[in-house]
Amino acid sequence: MQITRASDYAVRVMIHLAGLPPGSTVRQSQLSQATDVSGHFLSKVLQRLVRSRLIRSQRGSGGGFALAVPAAGVSLLDVVQAIEGPVRLNQCLMEGPSCERKSWCPAHQVWAEAQAAVVNVLGAASMASLASQAKSDSGASYRSHEEPVWISGVPRKGSGKRTPRTHVR
Repeated sequence: MQITRASDYAVRVMIHLAGLPPGSTVRQSQLSQATDVSGHFLSKVLQRLVRSRLIRSQRGSGGGFALAVPAAGVSLLDVVQAIEGPVRLNQCLMEGPSCERKSWCPAHQVWAEAQAAVVNVLGAASMASLASQAKSDSGASYRSHEEPVWISGVPRKGSGKRTPRTHVR
């Protein structure tokens, strides 16, 4: 599973807006510059965030984009689901008759536990806490997450080697 660029960009936008004083409105061009996202692609991401009611848009001379809800009430999961839809690691985890093997498949429980872990981790990270962390990291940059995250015991892409420990930046 890989989060799309649209979700990544939406998270950048939400962290940026969460770090501003409450009620602040930011123009799209300023968001583009602050998050290092092209204006065209950012426009699509902003539309989805507005439709999901996580941000609001305001037209006119004082217009722009602002959080529609308090940053503490928005999780990373909320943002990802606004862009991607519900988190589903496997088709068998969907409600109803999505897979006829799910009642006896030994992998089903593993998929369910992995999905629950992803949902719990993303759901526990609020935009307020991420914005606060971004402010406290003196050299923080939105680009700091470009390095891949390796999970213990999972082969590295192309190497065939297993990584010895979890590396999270």
